[in-house]
Amino acid sequence: MRLILQNGTVFEGESFGAASNAAGEVVFATGMTGYVEAFSDPSFAGQIVVLTYPLIGNYGVPDKSTWESEKMQIAGLVVANYSATYSHHDAVQSLAQWCKASGIPALHGVDTRAITKVLREKGSTLGQLITSGAPGAFFDPNTENLVAKVSPKEVKTYGNGPIKIIFVDCGAKENIVRSLIRPETTIVRVPWNYDFSKALVLSNGPGDPTMCGPTVENIKKTMAAEKPILGVCLGNQLLALAAGAKTYKLPYGHRGQNVPCTDVETGRCYITSQNHGFVVDESTLPSDWKPWFKNANDRSNEGIMHASKPWRSVQFHPEANPGPTDTAWIFDRFLADLIAAKI
Repeated sequence: MRLILQNGTVFEGESFGAASNAAGEVVFATGMTGYVEAFSDPSFAGQIVVLTYPLIGNYGVPDKSTWESEKMQIAGLVVANYSATYSHHDAVQSLAQWCKASGIPALHGVDTRAITKVLREKGSTLGQLITSGAPGAFFDPNTENLVAKVSPKEVKTYGNGPIKIIFVDCGAKENIVRSLIRPETTIVRVPWNYDFSKALVLSNGPGDPTMCGPTVENIKKTMAAEKPILGVCLGNQLLALAAGAKTYKLPYGHRGQNVPCTDVETGRCYITSQNHGFVVDESTLPSDWKPWFKNANDRSNEGIMHASKPWRSVQFHPEANPGPTDTAWIFDRFLADLIAAKI
């Protein structure tokens, strides 16, 4: 089996997934654990994921109760060493079995450090996983509206508390919903282009945020009504676009569970879980908006906030899973905004 990068570089190894080919954007992720949650995260739609941690598969795959969506979302997988023998009390299948059942090709026995070095120096690139036959055409998933593909088609409600929250699912991780469910809340989960105007939580999701025009226009309606808004990951970019700012693509993105971010207000640094390729251009924020968090490594934006309105968002994942729980307080702060606004 081969991984072929757009620049012509080829990495050969052994297949342990589906006997199929795949094309997409090749990206790397640095997490030591949490591959089940990462592979089922819709933010990875269209991407061939290279894991930098060398030993993958040793704890198997649990049932769907801990997945971040209903299925495996990645386009393909590349690891250094696949562990065919797994051991965990929650495991119901091996990673290879999950890949094969999901139709996802997976490659192991390659130098993932060398691949990551290429991506770090040259930026994320297009690539193909070839199990058999000749290579096909390269495919850039960011040219499509990936959010429309992964967002649900129907409205779903959780809980029956007095505080109603519209959760705009642009490809959401399930743990955001789990983090918002409280005795005092009712969560109404809606598609990416649903016409909403209540208090909002904007989810994570894949691809270029500028593809989500209807979502941005609906966010503007909520802002006009001055309702509280919380954005997560893609939600940070969508809120920025609704405010009038711009976004841009990072060279190779931030994907891992150990990314340090600094709270601009307090100066405190948090370890965060991240998965994104686009980011907000702080220089384009209107005068009544300001940065909330910054990436401690490259100083790129990790969150924005309005100077006086209850509108905030973060580029990382405060719901964690996988990842640290350092920033789980952000959901509590949003609920406090809802109570103060008497939603």
